[in-house]
Amino acid sequence: MTVPHHALEITLTRPLAPVELHQASRALPLAANGDATRLMTLARAKTSRRAAHRLRQRLATRLPVDVITTHYPDTDGQILLNVAFPPALHAAIRHGADRLGQSPELFVKLAIHRALAQHASDEADRLDQAVRQLLAHTNPAHLLSAVGHALTQLPGAPQP
Repeated sequence: MTVPHHALEITLTRPLAPVELHQASRALPLAANGDATRLMTLARAKTSRRAAHRLRQRLATRLPVDVITTHYPDTDGQILLNVAFPPALHAAIRHGADRLGQSPELFVKLAIHRALAQHASDEADRLDQAVRQLLAHTNPAHLLSAVGHALTQLPGAPQP
């Protein structure tokens, strides 16, 4: 049976110096973004969870790793986050999870989902308010025309 490869993205707490990147790349094949704050690699493991865990263990003493994520969603459309919390925060998460009868993983997952839903709701409210403000000073047809024009000027937008 072959062991699959998992594409993992590593977000760093600070940009790497060229020497640090070179040394890390000698131990593990890495591709860096332009400012060396994010890295990509392939890791062999049976599961993406195991791949991310092993990668964190390998890099923990070599690089300032913040978050490791799977680069591609799984079959459920989910991205795995591998985060090492400081001991005090880890204890607070465990306490909150225990209080609600949840695992720490589920507790964090639900908190992230709530935060993302709140952000989406706040963004929708902000846009609604901005549109109402614009409509107070122009008519809907002119606003719609301006929005259509602006959207066609975005990079990558199809040109008429």
